[in-house]
Amino acid sequence: MHIKKIPNVDAIRGGEKHTGELHLTEHHIIFSFPNVPPDGAPPQPNAPKTREVYIAYPIIAYCTFRPCPSVSGRPSSIRLRGRDFTFINFNFPDEGHAREAFEYIRARTCRLGTIEKLYAFSYQPLKIEKPFDGWHFYDPRSEFRRQGISTKSVDRGWRISSINKDYTFSPTYPGLLVVPSKISDNVIKYAGTYRSRQRIPVLTYLHSLNNCSITRSSQPMVGFRGNRSIQDEKLVSACFSASATVEFNGVDASVPETAEPSPSSSQADLRANSAEGEGLDTERLEDELIAGGDTNYDSKTGKRLVYGAQQSNLIVDARPTINAMAMQVVGKGSENMEYYKFAKKAYLNIENIHVMRESLNMVIDALKDGDISRLPPNRELLAKSNWLKHITGILDGSALIARQVGIRHSHVLIHCSDGWDRTSQLSALSQLMLDPYYRTIDGFIVLVEKDWLSFGHMFQQRSGPLNHEKWFVVERDALAGSAIQPGDSDGRAGEAFENALASAKRFFNKSRSNEGTADSDNDGVSSPPDEPTQAKKPAAGTPEASEATRPNEISPVFHQFLDATYQLLRQHPNRFEFNERFLRRLLYHLHAGQYGTFLWNSEKARQDAHATERTRSVWDYFLSRKPEFVNRDYDATIDDRQSGRERLLFPKLTEVRWWYQLFGRTDAEMNEYLDLAAARDTRVGEFAMGATSSSIPGAFTSSPTRSPRPSNSPQPPSLPFSKSVLTGVESAHEALTPEQRTTGITNPASLKHSSSADTPGAFATNLAKLRDGVAGLEIGRGFFGGPNPPTANTEANGGAGAGADKDKHAAADKGEQEMADMSMESDD
Repeated sequence: MHIKKIPNVDAIRGGEKHTGELHLTEHHIIFSFPNVPPDGAPPQPNAPKTREVYIAYPIIAYCTFRPCPSVSGRPSSIRLRGRDFTFINFNFPDEGHAREAFEYIRARTCRLGTIEKLYAFSYQPLKIEKPFDGWHFYDPRSEFRRQGISTKSVDRGWRISSINKDYTFSPTYPGLLVVPSKISDNVIKYAGTYRSRQRIPVLTYLHSLNNCSITRSSQPMVGFRGNRSIQDEKLVSACFSASATVEFNGVDASVPETAEPSPSSSQADLRANSAEGEGLDTERLEDELIAGGDTNYDSKTGKRLVYGAQQSNLIVDARPTINAMAMQVVGKGSENMEYYKFAKKAYLNIENIHVMRESLNMVIDALKDGDISRLPPNRELLAKSNWLKHITGILDGSALIARQVGIRHSHVLIHCSDGWDRTSQLSALSQLMLDPYYRTIDGFIVLVEKDWLSFGHMFQQRSGPLNHEKWFVVERDALAGSAIQPGDSDGRAGEAFENALASAKRFFNKSRSNEGTADSDNDGVSSPPDEPTQAKKPAAGTPEASEATRPNEISPVFHQFLDATYQLLRQHPNRFEFNERFLRRLLYHLHAGQYGTFLWNSEKARQDAHATERTRSVWDYFLSRKPEFVNRDYDATIDDRQSGRERLLFPKLTEVRWWYQLFGRTDAEMNEYLDLAAARDTRVGEFAMGATSSSIPGAFTSSPTRSPRPSNSPQPPSLPFSKSVLTGVESAHEALTPEQRTTGITNPASLKHSSSADTPGAFATNLAKLRDGVAGLEIGRGFFGGPNPPTANTEANGGAGAGADKDKHAAADKGEQEMADMSMESDD
């Protein structure tokens, strides 16, 4: 192997400078320097004479070359920022050596042309890894058998379908699909045309104690015309009624070896016990909004049918309400609940991939000088990034799903746009909260394989292992020291609609299909176009073109999942078999390109590329070093009668903190200001409760661990109290009996709304823009007026706003008024 060596290079990292030799290999940068003990420390016996720092080329996120002529007396430099948040600066005494190193690094990072030139295709496993076969560690039939579904066991309402065995039905879905027993493959075939990319509702998790399910899909193809599919409605209905087809008490449920069956009656207390009283107001608001009206009503009279305890089955749309509505411009959208009377629909407020990318960019901006100094991060930028707010929202939405399944004994269907980004986050995290098996090392590997890899998360497009020319910058003296500036969203209300309309115009002008780009999960919100580069672009239709990195499709979706998992591990340190380093190393190998696991976008793509024969699995690395990743405090005992050992586990939303180890900082540097704010908030809450209790004879005094937090007390940055990720709820009953719309929420203003409608009257303005924008496209006839306008659904919290809007816009036609009712915010 050819190695290029450059002597007398200074490396600055964390404010410390070391002089050594830079080695440039085909797949790594290696910096070798003398192993000198710290000042005053005695030398260690048998210590190596040199130390080495390895940097894999794909881990480079940004590279800046600053040439300086040798006669100037200043060194030329190469400054690197890693995707693992490593910051390092190399200074070269000779400009020629620096330029040569820069070109060498760039050629092996963003100019490879194909993923087959990555290290994964030439990596030879170490001796300890050879006995393992991580590619076949996950067996879908075995995992669903663990959940109680197989051809040889009692029918629990589900069956294994082979309709996608050759991936022709849905190329981005797994080859093995679990569907309701009473739904034939013929019905599934017709239902597929109604879901984006044929990603129909299929099972991902069946709860072992109550037979309730988590299913997942993509968005329906509703469009402006209000399209419907009888087959899709039958499929979703069957998913939500599968548990009714068996007498569950007579089924010998299969449970993981890590847990003993616990009485389900004890689960009613889990919510209070697991949360330690934190965030209960948020949970109460969510539960009351979902349970604001029973879903069982007579379809003709709209009167409630009372016959025993009822489930509260839920369709979860992870997108902000307006973003979901905007997708109707391109023929997609969200379910019309008039046709799904057996469930309610909950909109979450989880933003798209572009918002999440810009959020992380701002975090990076707060840390960007981590190579040349040990100054603390810019806390103002950390707070402004809203990163913790996004993590909190994802955890909140996942907890809502887990409560529906584990406590309310209901079924949940999850989708976002294409069903491979936010859907994977919510699905995997809710299962992590429900099932102790997934909190083991083996179980977590199965969870990632099942809900991320087999269900088609676009790892290649979201991570960009081939890098991009725009991330390699030559910086002249005039630009020296300039900061890397991530793009900022201006946050204008209605931007979602305007961008969606622009996308729609391009859509129709170019006569494209309704599918759009192959990797979009952006709610129809376009991102800035990629900057032109001098590099030659691969020809369209070639493998190189499909593998090329598109910067506007990069997003930290899987990173957020690992961050949310870290929050659960941090808050429940004895409930997980794996430790924090396990998660950190997994994020490293997501980008390092050493293993083949994360190099493709789908199960089909891995099979077509013969990944199992040509590369090694990342699980070989973890399974061969398992003792390094075991949590010493892990307690595998499951007992719902004992606090801290319950089967279910929920996040404490007010205790979300920065994953400081990942960012290479100390806990104090990243989280001290949050802890101080939380402590101050607790004292204010205790004082307020004490004053209230002392003024009311016989008033109840809460325990110190459950002190209430008044809504007007100081809060840690990015952690708003009593604000739910839940935007609103729709049900068929509200469409049938609009005069009876109620939410049961005493303070609806505390619920979070879409960031696209954050000003009074924003929806009416956006609606007008949407109407005017589609007028010239001739796709809105019958929606904003004209014959046979479809009946729009109504959010549970839209009644008051609808009445006010009626007074203000008496001349509006019926179709426009009904649509306005869907997402009208109160002006109060």
